[in-house]
Amino acid sequence: MLSTDQTILREAETWRREGRGVALATVIETWGSAPRPVGSHLVIERDGNFLGSVSGGCVEGDVIAESLDVIENGGSRVLEFGVADETAWRAGLSCGGRIRVFVERID
Repeated sequence: MLSTDQTILREAETWRREGRGVALATVIETWGSAPRPVGSHLVIERDGNFLGSVSGGCVEGDVIAESLDVIENGGSRVLEFGVADETAWRAGLSCGGRIRVFVERID
């Protein structure tokens, strides 16, 4: 069962109050079939703990890796995943759709 947005954001707030580095990933756009709808969240903390979901499988692993970089170096970024690019087999969507995910550090 997936966590609710409220639970995910509450955990992000708790981690920040504890002094942990935190990033929030949010699905901002989908095309075709996508595993999670726009607005889905994944919160990640500096040690690699996470809660929520923006996709699943290899995509989620790539989002977590990018989030750890955002926590360390600041800024934000937009990530795009789908089956039509050269990363389709590494971090593609088996459902045939595409998604865009916004990753930001929570300060």
